[in-house]
Amino acid sequence: MPYEITVAHLVCQLQTFDPDLPVSFAINPDWPQTHHIGRIVEISGSNGAIYIAENGKESVLPPSVRDQLAWSDV
Repeated sequence: MPYEITVAHLVCQLQTFDPDLPVSFAINPDWPQTHHIGRIVEISGSNGAIYIAENGKESVLPPSVRDQLAWSDV
């Protein structure tokens, strides 16, 4: 089941980290890769949402990241 997160929740979570750290996406537990974050756009209207674009991948996720995401058992 997908987990929906709001902008406020994302900002709240990110405020607990060093603001100078780089941010990446961890995507796909079957092929765990590090993906760079690209443009962020807002779609307005009744089905409005914020979309964060992927901007290329870098490498395989380190085992420690997969462990914290509980992707080691996938």
